[in-house]
Amino acid sequence: MTNLKTIDKIKNSLYPILTFLILLIIWQLVVVVKDIPQYILPAPSDIIGVFYNDYLNLYTNAVTTLNEAIIGFIVAIIIALTMGILMDFIPIFKKCVYPIMVVSQTIPTIAIAPLLIIWFGFDILPKVIMVTMTCFFPILISFVDGIDNIDKDYLNLFKTMNSSKTSIFIHLKFPMAMDKFFSGLKISATYAVVAATVAEWLGGTNGLGVYMVRAKSSYALDKVFASTILVIIFSLVFVGVIQFIKKIALRHNK
Repeated sequence: MTNLKTIDKIKNSLYPILTFLILLIIWQLVVVVKDIPQYILPAPSDIIGVFYNDYLNLYTNAVTTLNEAIIGFIVAIIIALTMGILMDFIPIFKKCVYPIMVVSQTIPTIAIAPLLIIWFGFDILPKVIMVTMTCFFPILISFVDGIDNIDKDYLNLFKTMNSSKTSIFIHLKFPMAMDKFFSGLKISATYAVVAATVAEWLGGTNGLGVYMVRAKSSYALDKVFASTILVIIFSLVFVGVIQFIKKIALRHNK
């Protein structure tokens, strides 16, 4: 039975892979047959060639973007957890801060990035702040939602045993909120690398965003596509790592 399930999973994963390969072949043929200039639409073979011919530049800029994304993501997790815990223990704090957090998400991040560059310069700090601001709200709202939706019967059971608020949070609320917390992490993980790239695009000296701007300015669209592919790959890796950690953490909690 297990082998059949494994075979089905492999078959199901092959369909999108084959579809993607067919689309790449069609793309390659259209560009070659129609003789489309590279500055308008590069062929997949040209994009693949960038990873070989411009490997060093891609690697250097990718490391910068990854550092910004990872640091900002970790800071976002710390801030979201801290604020979520404070909101649970201090209801007045939630009433004061939570609406402001919601309103803050209506501000376009692309409008904030230039201000961060002006205030904090062109180094890593404004990019980290940008990633943190982009990522922390989905984590916070998922974590708070998980805490607020604990089954009342469980809460009443702990209260009948005269458990303290701290004990209820540690042994009941926090473990049961983990599922939604990790859902928020997965959503934010898809934003982290993109946010760092956007911040670099609007002002920076290194990173994939800067690499894209320079490539776009020289009409090297193959390099723009290559750097975009890296952003997609890194985002998928982030989500995969979160999913892996979730399986281990929730299995341990059970």
